[in-house]
Amino acid sequence: MTTPDELAQLGAQVRTLADRAAITEVCDRYVHHLDADRHNDTWFGSVFTADVHLTFPFGEFKGFEGLAGFQQMARTTFERTHHLAGNYTIDLHPGGDEDAARVRAHLMAVHVRRPDEPAAHFDIGGHYEAELTRTPAGWRIRRFTFDLVWNAGQGPNPGH
Repeated sequence: MTTPDELAQLGAQVRTLADRAAITEVCDRYVHHLDADRHNDTWFGSVFTADVHLTFPFGEFKGFEGLAGFQQMARTTFERTHHLAGNYTIDLHPGGDEDAARVRAHLMAVHVRRPDEPAAHFDIGGHYEAELTRTPAGWRIRRFTFDLVWNAGQGPNPGH
């Protein structure tokens, strides 16, 4: 027979596992959209809060408008991309906030300028840290900071 305390403990464990799965899924959805939906910006709301703040070694981008500018730069510089992320470390409820989480993950990406020249690519690898918030639509990234560890190949053109 399961006691009320055991049921409560199981319920808390299920909520924790569900939150971790949903957070991992939104992080994976981000890198998927970078590759699969690079020619449209309709996916932003499924990954980010409207006031998102992204920080990269080459600049900062705020809100969906800033994110659209970042995506336009990527579209005009590289015709194809391949992003991989993993090794997620998830800190649920930092500071006791039930609707907050932090993620640290590894990220690698291959950027191809021309599909007919796939051997000529620009590659990056590093870590990112993200702050997520639970919204009525699910977990969303509100801050994202990428720390570049290494790169290889010809980077973005001057002016990008």
